Amino acid sequence: MSQPLVSIICLCYNHERFLREALDSVLTQTYPNLEVIIVDDCSTDNSVSIIRKYVQQYPQLKFISTGQNLGNTRAFNIGWRASQGQFILDFATDDVLLPGRVAQQVAQFQRLGPAYGVVYSDAEYISDASEHLYFHSQRYKAAPDGDVFAEVLGRYFICPPTMLMRREVFEKLHGYDEALAYEDFDFWIRSARQYKYAYLPEVTTKRRLHNHSLSGNLYKKGNQLLASTVVVCRRAAEMVQTPQEHAALARRLKYEARHAYLTANFTEAEQLLQLLKQTTGTPFLYSLIRQLSKRRINLGFLRSLYYRLRNR
Repeated sequence: MSQPLVSIICLCYNHERFLREALDSVLTQTYPNLEVIIVDDCSTDNSVSIIRKYVQQYPQLKFISTGQNLGNTRAFNIGWRASQGQFILDFATDDVLLPGRVAQQVAQFQRLGPAYGVVYSDAEYISDASEHLYFHSQRYKAAPDGDVFAEVLGRYFICPPTMLMRREVFEKLHGYDEALAYEDFDFWIRSARQYKYAYLPEVTTKRRLHNHSLSGNLYKKGNQLLASTVVVCRRAAEMVQTPQEHAALARRLKYEARHAYLTANFTEAEQLLQLLKQTTGTPFLYSLIRQLSKRRINLGFLRSLYYRLRNR
């Protein structure tokens, strides 16, 4: 069976501490037909110097500098549009690929039909010091296959850096939406409406958790990521078709509205609750939250108390 070209888009922004481990994990992939493109989004640390040394030592690596800080969505789009691979891997250079990652996922794609656009897998979460924290599958038990639109709309279960994607998915979607502050949720919604997903029950990736990761900042007060969530939820409301999908959207809106309100992101909370009202109606609890949000009454201590009790 032929071995299709896989493009690994290595996205770097101030990853000096992790960059060598990340690039070494790309270079030790067992899959032979790789195109590796490193995109640096105008790092201010020593990342570019490290990248140049790798490119000098490994001429097969391609290096693109954005010239100015563009953010994840725009920087990644530059990388995949410069690539040629039949499959695309979005790789942040603070994470680590296990050696068989690409080979395993390509093999799964080759067992699937063209209706499948994404293969995702289990992952190990690691600390700044590369110490084991937990496995993704320990916290998110169910990993569905096939039509996952309602699932990705209603809850989080995909570890983003584990995805390998068909090139045609990006071409049909015109890449990530560059107007958004982050890409995952929007990509899932738009791609899952048109393509099936497949789960590989293997740990293929180490995902690093640290203070500067986007996911860790999503619900901080005043963070612009929530504004993007509102946009994606509005977009999803135009896509839902079945009662199951409407219920999943309502579940997502309730979850996001609660967190927005309890982190004092009152504007986004009101927008999400207004969309909930238009979608399925507003239960009493969420009507109360909306009134509290309008009056800017901050009950954020309840969220902090919950997480303290949960993490004991």
